[in-house]
Amino acid sequence: MNPARRTELFARLAAANPAPETELRYRTPYQLLVAVILSAQATDKGVNRATGPLFLAAPTPEKLLALGEDVLANHIQTIGLYRTKAKNVIAMTRMLLEQHGGEVPHDRAALEALPGVGRKTANVILNIVFNEPTIAVDTHIFRLANRTGLAPGKDVVAVEAKLMKVVPAEYRQHAHHWLILHGRYVCKARKPDCPRCTIRDLCDYRDKTEE
Repeated sequence: MNPARRTELFARLAAANPAPETELRYRTPYQLLVAVILSAQATDKGVNRATGPLFLAAPTPEKLLALGEDVLANHIQTIGLYRTKAKNVIAMTRMLLEQHGGEVPHDRAALEALPGVGRKTANVILNIVFNEPTIAVDTHIFRLANRTGLAPGKDVVAVEAKLMKVVPAEYRQHAHHWLILHGRYVCKARKPDCPRCTIRDLCDYRDKTEE
């Protein structure tokens, strides 16, 4: 995909959704951090169903830590890998309180040092909470970047690096939201909805679907 097509692609996605937002529900940076950790290999809707009651019961780091691992696990047992995630969230929360006063740090290295936080999660937090133009590459973006020819890469790190290089600067802040939502609802894994796609004519995918 050439630069002109990339620019047009993002122009169309921006026109359709000028201010995209995460579908995870949260009220504080800490709650978003918990939700993103829980969202690994899970749907945002599934995470929201669990975190709704959880954040009512324990809205702050102090209150969530006081729940303990077993009670937290009961709250999130509908989410895949819930026991491992409960362990990570409790450990992350304890470290956040001990080392950062319960505040989510505005620093990639500090974020990635927290249990359960990898590069993708750190990118989400830096983008949404601190308005940095980072791009968090999940399975949707990885698939879409390769399928469309937007930013082909053999793994998520390669795709992220390519996207950071080729996405026009004026679109970088919201790029990962536009791509995630497009991959989730239009350029789906099993059968992309090409007839409904606003960027169909810009895409390099050869096996486009028909009505």
